[in-house]
Amino acid sequence: MFIGRQKELEALSKQYEKDEFTFIPVYGRRRVGKTQLIEEFICDKKSIFFTAVNKGTYKSNMELLSKAIYDGSEAAPVYNSFYDALDGISRVAEKEKLVFVIDEFPYFAQSDESIISILQQFIDLNFLKTNMMLILAGSSLSFMENQVLGYQSPLYGRRTGQIKLLPMDFQTARQFAPNLSKLDQAVMYGVTGAIPKYLTLFSDSLSLDENIKGQYFDRNAYLFEEPENLLKQEFKEPALYQAIITAIAAGGSQIKDIKGKVGEESSTVATYMKSLLDTGIVRKEIPATDKPGSRKTIYRLEDGMFRFWYRFVYPNVSLIALDKGDMVFNRVNPGINDFMGEVFEKLCIEYMWSIYDNLPFAFQNINRWWGNNPDLKSQMEIDFIAYDNDESQAVFGECKWRNEQLDKATIEMLIEKCQMFKSFKQKYYYLFSKIGFTSGAREFAMKRNDIRLIEFNEMFENTE
Repeated sequence: MFIGRQKELEALSKQYEKDEFTFIPVYGRRRVGKTQLIEEFICDKKSIFFTAVNKGTYKSNMELLSKAIYDGSEAAPVYNSFYDALDGISRVAEKEKLVFVIDEFPYFAQSDESIISILQQFIDLNFLKTNMMLILAGSSLSFMENQVLGYQSPLYGRRTGQIKLLPMDFQTARQFAPNLSKLDQAVMYGVTGAIPKYLTLFSDSLSLDENIKGQYFDRNAYLFEEPENLLKQEFKEPALYQAIITAIAAGGSQIKDIKGKVGEESSTVATYMKSLLDTGIVRKEIPATDKPGSRKTIYRLEDGMFRFWYRFVYPNVSLIALDKGDMVFNRVNPGINDFMGEVFEKLCIEYMWSIYDNLPFAFQNINRWWGNNPDLKSQMEIDFIAYDNDESQAVFGECKWRNEQLDKATIEMLIEKCQMFKSFKQKYYYLFSKIGFTSGAREFAMKRNDIRLIEFNEMFENTE
């Protein structure tokens, strides 16, 4: 069953309905659902769907492309060159509406350096005379952004739109297991990173614990070796990438910290880090209100599945391989609540965007903040600050995924921490709690018009 992606399907449909040539790059990290989206879109349309193979030769990819052009026929003639194949496709597009898809385009382009230039020539000289729709899909974010969308690319200026496919939002992710409780759906969202492929593995007929145990703590399960398999697919030297990810998962957030944990020079770590950023596994953060290039730059695992796996599975791989998964899960299960702290921050930011029109002002930026508080003479963190461009108004957010109600003292502490931000003339305080607030906290908030208390159970209701 295909779930979600309605906006993306609508965007593709609008392009398809044009009586002219259209070109849409579709890109995003692995397993995010690019192929499924495109297959859903073309299911009732005349199309040629070609998937390039990783590390495939130009010849082997041409054989696959030829077969795709002839609808999978084993007896299909093999085009000797990409030029000849495009010429054949062009002749078809001159006669009828056609969608031509190259999935995993970076693999194909890397098999011969002339492919992108040949494609550009055919767009300019042939395809523009048709109403064909060209879709190039890829998992390498850097390749798609630089070699397809980038200013230096021969294809620059030819696209008529683009889709960067992101993990599911919470409301959509919930649809994969609608019978789980909302709290359990939040954990499912967190441990899968909201990646569609992983969400499909969760069953409504099982409890949350049974789902997690069955997908991560069983040596035969799909997710038991998933991160290692992805690294092997993406990188020639997966061991060092794994060491860097492990260092980040263990709390290393700056290049100097990671360097010490992996035993490599800073320049080497920085080079490998760029590749992890390009694949969407790692993200780079600076504190809210800081400018790009801030010396406070840190690195965190962007992918929730990787965060979960490296925290709970990786240290116990040997035991799980010996069928001790139940024992391991029972031991690590209490730590999942703590793991959800960062997930809840992400959910709260997502919620802020969902209620954007009902906020006291229109914010342009929202992110975590950390640094030194000169007033309190200590280091501190704020879960998020949402602020406008002139930094005159801000919402300061506190997100607590704890099995206890949030109290008045927490509100007072947030207000005190935020006094250091003198430039914001108007401050608002939004506090989010997993299970609610004490009566003292509610009474305190009711006396002020700049505080809002939000329980998780109230979030994402009627916000679509």
